[in-house]
Amino acid sequence: TGAKEVDYNVLMELSETECPAEVMDSEDPLYILYTSGTTGKPKGVQHVHGGYMVGTYFHLKSFWDIKDEDVFWCMSDIGWVVGHSYICYAPLVAGATTLFREGAIDYPDPSIAYRIIEKYGVSVIFTAPTAVRMLMREGESYIGNRNLRSLRLLTCAGEPLNPEAWNWAYKHICGDGEWGYMVDNYWQTETGGPCLATFPTMPVRPGKVGRPAIGVELDVVDREGQSVGEPNKGGFLVLKKPFPSMFRTVHGDPDRYAQDWNRIPGYYSTGDVALKDEDGYYTVVGRADDVLNVAGHRIGTAEVESALVSHASVAEAAVIGLPDQIRGESIKAFVTLRSGIEPEPDTVSVLQAHVRHGLGPIAVPSAIDFVSSLPKTRSGKIMRRLLKAQELGLDPGDITTLEE
Repeated sequence: TGAKEVDYNVLMELSETECPAEVMDSEDPLYILYTSGTTGKPKGVQHVHGGYMVGTYFHLKSFWDIKDEDVFWCMSDIGWVVGHSYICYAPLVAGATTLFREGAIDYPDPSIAYRIIEKYGVSVIFTAPTAVRMLMREGESYIGNRNLRSLRLLTCAGEPLNPEAWNWAYKHICGDGEWGYMVDNYWQTETGGPCLATFPTMPVRPGKVGRPAIGVELDVVDREGQSVGEPNKGGFLVLKKPFPSMFRTVHGDPDRYAQDWNRIPGYYSTGDVALKDEDGYYTVVGRADDVLNVAGHRIGTAEVESALVSHASVAEAAVIGLPDQIRGESIKAFVTLRSGIEPEPDTVSVLQAHVRHGLGPIAVPSAIDFVSSLPKTRSGKIMRRLLKAQELGLDPGDITTLEE
């Protein structure tokens, strides 16, 4: 007819009441989804029917502990693996009630997330640390007297969740544990589901992701693939063997897929730096490419960012390394302040002193810029490489995943 819009109800009336399922092999390609591209060009990750859908169902039941009466809200975009998996596939496969909404969680104002929880009785939320920090920046006044008691579980993934954001959300959104609890989990587009998580009945440790998921074998190793062994010593996070929900190849680039399995001999390299404590809880520090080298000291960007965000006036922070003739690299920070707070003449020195107190002099940013927002992917991850390219006058590279 040439019409640009079609009434959904009319379309449904024209459809058949039955739709025979297409018979597929478990290893047939299911979809191609692109990674965030925080440290380089996004890659087309190809998943298959059987392993991926079994994995999403299993994790929805085991980690999120979804029951028939739950209302599950994944605050993501269906174009990214979190939303694709836990807005679309997992709830449909499990027969769960899923809520999805178009638009940012602070539009038209920061109270919208709390209004939705109250209105629809949301019981389980899956979101990103960026969203939590955004809500924290605006403050708890937007919660008001809204009833959030339906919420029993708030989960995060996407990048390291700093303890300050965890504590704020646990206190103000989860009622300080009176009705809800908050846990972290870690996975990638490539893995198709959580590799690390704090599962139900496990003690919660703010700032730590948790332990390996069932059927997943991980380790923290050095560049030669030798286990670090020593508790709380950093190294490269690797998967020791594949599991069913993992990707099968990189679309159009099999060599890149092979590199992921050969960068560290015998293992799949996640590209992340992590450490494991004496009880087997993992902390994911950040991307290996985001580790700074200041005067021979290796410092994770997440460590410095977490130290900055722990200051009462800071909402978000991103740090990069810049060439330094004396120290190899110097640290520059980009900071967004909480709503209603403006930088004062001494704010830079105050924040530098705050980092020095928490991490020592080697981790103090040489420069701090105050910005209204940070460049992020549409999945909520900070694109530090764009900040670095801007500072050095370099080509920013692929920016197709940039949100703004």
